Amino acid sequence: MTERHDENFTVVGNHLAQHPDLSLTAIGLAVHIQSLPAGTPVGIKALAAKFREGEIRIAAALRELETHGYLTRTKERLQSGRVVTRTVSYNKPHSPVVPERRPASPPPSTEPAAPKPHRTAADLLTGLRALDSRLLLSERDVHRLVPQVSAWLERGVPATAVQRTLTTGLPQDPIQHPAAFLAHRLTTLLPPPLPTAPPSTPTFRPAPLQTCDGCDRAFRAAQPGRCRDCRTGEQKVA
Repeated sequence: MTERHDENFTVVGNHLAQHPDLSLTAIGLAVHIQSLPAGTPVGIKALAAKFREGEIRIAAALRELETHGYLTRTKERLQSGRVVTRTVSYNKPHSPVVPERRPASPPPSTEPAAPKPHRTAADLLTGLRALDSRLLLSERDVHRLVPQVSAWLERGVPATAVQRTLTTGLPQDPIQHPAAFLAHRLTTLLPPPLPTAPPSTPTFRPAPLQTCDGCDRAFRAAQPGRCRDCRTGEQKVA
């Protein structure tokens, strides 16, 4: 027989009362906690002092409720320095939504990424002005000279060696056309490609030793059989 409660009652959802994954201990504990006024201590020791289940079963039930979103427990430090556990109970399953962190999208590129040798070549040419202000190049000059510098890099010349070639022994007079001056050096001083490695010489391996079927003497041959003397004797007898 169902009677209506007009006072001193607690409303509990069937999602809790009939929860398929919670133990009866956890369901009963959740109902008890939801019936308590705010601020009532609901720590393990306080609950164990009320019920016969003991601290171990109550602790396990609280973990169940925390896992299924019926309560949260956070650590807080009081002004006195003591750390306490703050428990918040929910009459409906609560699962805080953590915003998904997505990697920041790179800004759209206005031009395709330069190959590594070209990027190194461009940086090398741009940095020449830090070594000698007379080697200041425009962006157009850098793009025009990049293939020539890349040719040096592709022939195995270190970038520091290319830089040294372009900045050593500069004239005392003003350099009126730095791009033309550098292009001349890059063209006339371009080293030859590195020689290719010679083909490896096959290692000579003598034929393995065999035991002659006729005289038991050891001889070298690819296949077992008779030694040369035994074969010669066979021909003479024949």
